[in-house]
Amino acid sequence: MVKIAIDAMGGDFGPEPIVKGCVAALKKKNFIPILIGKKSEILPLLPRRYRDKISIIETDDVISMSDAATDAIKRKQSTIYKAIEMVKNGEADGVVSAGHSGATMTLATLRLGRLKGVSRPALITFMPTVKGRRTVVLDVGANVDSKPEHLVQFAIMGACYARDVMGYDNPKIGLLANGEEETKGNEVTKVAHKLLKNYDGFIGNVEGGDIFNGSCDVITCDGFIGNLILKTSEGVASTISYLIKDYIRKSPIAITGALLMRKVFRLLKKEIDYAEVGGAPLIGIKGCAIVSHGKSNAKAMENAIYQAISYVDNHVNDHILERLEEYTQTIKEL
Repeated sequence: MVKIAIDAMGGDFGPEPIVKGCVAALKKKNFIPILIGKKSEILPLLPRRYRDKISIIETDDVISMSDAATDAIKRKQSTIYKAIEMVKNGEADGVVSAGHSGATMTLATLRLGRLKGVSRPALITFMPTVKGRRTVVLDVGANVDSKPEHLVQFAIMGACYARDVMGYDNPKIGLLANGEEETKGNEVTKVAHKLLKNYDGFIGNVEGGDIFNGSCDVITCDGFIGNLILKTSEGVASTISYLIKDYIRKSPIAITGALLMRKVFRLLKKEIDYAEVGGAPLIGIKGCAIVSHGKSNAKAMENAIYQAISYVDNHVNDHILERLEEYTQTIKEL
């Protein structure tokens, strides 16, 4: 069975939602969870019937959000360091953490290393679309600056994830730019466009609106732009939710309408709720790392664990290696 190392202390709300999410996942999936953290805090949260199914690795050092990401390299007794080391040593297949995202990405990259052919790992996010399926967007924060070849690698890795984990046949890949024409974009995207032009599934440049209209399945961009997209989308979703609630509160007619549309609002909330996704895979490393939101609740942690299991079970990394090798060979022949 798949073994998942889980940073039990990293989230904003302590171990409770993490342990609850782990137990919820165990009820539906066969896997071996390994919780890393303070046993005195974890054990009381575990129902007795699950205590023999969950291992606990004792440590009391936790990388806080105020710590520098590079501090994690020196703190070998921290929860996230121990979790990453378990993957490195083959004691676990993947790691899930709602702790310091910078520390998780730094350690995963440096301790596990990059896959052959990958210059830089990328962080994935999943955006809702009008077609009811999510768009894979990467990179959304692992890299501030990217070269054209990095955008190509992101595209290939994102397509592998979309195909293997999300079940998208022949995913359509778009390159984020300020216009659909081949001549649009900056120097980096223009070169990336040329490099991707003959790649299977590449549909060319796409604009910001294409993230949400379902016209493509994978969008590649540099981490600076991707992170702006992620944070802006979260802000827009939060603002719209607030405005809807505010308008409903002010109008008796709107209150009646809202009562009749409760199911619609529940479905809308599900589409924009990060807990339904679980976390952001750091793709391109030797192993599996899921970076969850610091404010993750039990549902988010449960889904993050499912993500890790699916990533490992579907051999995403093996397929990335194959696709990158095929691409490299094609470029040489051209």
